[in-house]
Amino acid sequence: MNYDLIVIGSGPGGYVAAIRASQLGLKTAVVERENLGGICLNWGCIPTKALLKSAQVFEYVKHAADYGIKVGAPKADFDSMIGRSRGVADGMSKGIKFLFKKNKITVIEGNGKLLRGKKVEVTDKDGKKAEYSAQHIIIATGARAKALPNIPIDGKKIIGYREAMSLKKQPKRMVVIGAGAIGVEFAYFYNAIGTEVTIVEFLEQGLVPREDADVSKELGRNFKKQGISVKGNTAVQSVDTKGRGCKVTMKNRKTGKEETIECDVVLSATGVTANIENIGLEALGIQTERGLIKVDDYYQTNVAGIYAIGDIVPGAALAHVASAEGITCVEKIAGLDPHPINYNNIPSCTYCSPEVASVGYTEAAAKAVGYEIKVGKFPFSASGKAKAAGASQGFVKVIFDAKYGEFLGAHMLGMNVTEMIAEVVAARKLETTGHEIIKTIHPHPTMSEAVMEAAAAAYGEVIHL
Repeated sequence: MNYDLIVIGSGPGGYVAAIRASQLGLKTAVVERENLGGICLNWGCIPTKALLKSAQVFEYVKHAADYGIKVGAPKADFDSMIGRSRGVADGMSKGIKFLFKKNKITVIEGNGKLLRGKKVEVTDKDGKKAEYSAQHIIIATGARAKALPNIPIDGKKIIGYREAMSLKKQPKRMVVIGAGAIGVEFAYFYNAIGTEVTIVEFLEQGLVPREDADVSKELGRNFKKQGISVKGNTAVQSVDTKGRGCKVTMKNRKTGKEETIECDVVLSATGVTANIENIGLEALGIQTERGLIKVDDYYQTNVAGIYAIGDIVPGAALAHVASAEGITCVEKIAGLDPHPINYNNIPSCTYCSPEVASVGYTEAAAKAVGYEIKVGKFPFSASGKAKAAGASQGFVKVIFDAKYGEFLGAHMLGMNVTEMIAEVVAARKLETTGHEIIKTIHPHPTMSEAVMEAAAAAYGEVIHL
């Protein structure tokens, strides 16, 4: 019942923290109320990528003639796509169970709640309670879909991301509220398999509004070609669910024009809400702000021995951020000397088609903080590998400090750019300059050459434009 560390939650923050703690010799337990792996492995990152891959393969088959291959007319099997996605998620969750066993981590099933005296009360599915104690406790309870006040999620006609990946029947028409990563990915998936999709975004920039403006515009053009309707700078006023379907009333924030469209289901993809209710924060006096737990650079709360990581603390709500925070937190607990995370060097990826990936400053943000910049852009239409792959949409855009050559940011749109962005993250971590990127020999033909070419474009040395 006594541990060096108890982690509440087994998502990508919690399970990674637990494994690293075990590696460092800490006797560790994890409290989990649902499935090992949390939302990411079971209802987020992994199963959505399985769905997106199914959509991508379906599109490949539909366009097989473009590659010199003759096939019959393909048909999307919605149930099988959902089943494959769930199978991938189940397999990954079992993988976490194996890793816990390998690292001698105790799994405690149930709801965890903090008690005074560095204790955790766990209530199992039968209502039975048990207490466990630890020198250190990490809260890693993650987040859930955020519901708009005027558009509550009912799980049937107005759904969140969990329902979107487990619907019993493919909708003919769907309205997606929110054009961030979740909304854009599901919009792409459902449109690709034949659903009529409309995206409504409150912010003026439209799709992926936190990305560089050039990326947003180009993705919008691609989505339009794919048949997805995008309504930017538009607020959803109400959703009427009284009939067989839904009637969505929206208003353009610039013109004031209202319109109502009908659909079978509405996907609310307006962000996430941290799971910090009913876990004992108030009893211990743990400080929160704007619905998030306040922590220091090493994720300790204002209460000694209690820590918080992942979607419940300030910062990007991303799986890889939670994992990095978990490792940093545990290494500090174990007496190592980890560096605080540089939150300006966190990559962001959106897995629609074409993909979106970015890190660092956007062009507008770099100018806003006072940098004099050099900007280089290389389109995939000029890439031999991209043309050969039939994926010439998009570009790589890089931003450097004009004075010292510091790599300020990169913004990519295209096939496999979510794999390419790590080069820039590593380069920025190593304080690589623009000229060093230009002189780094990239293999030919590859999509990654576009990073080198974009850097060369920034300095007037580009060859293939």
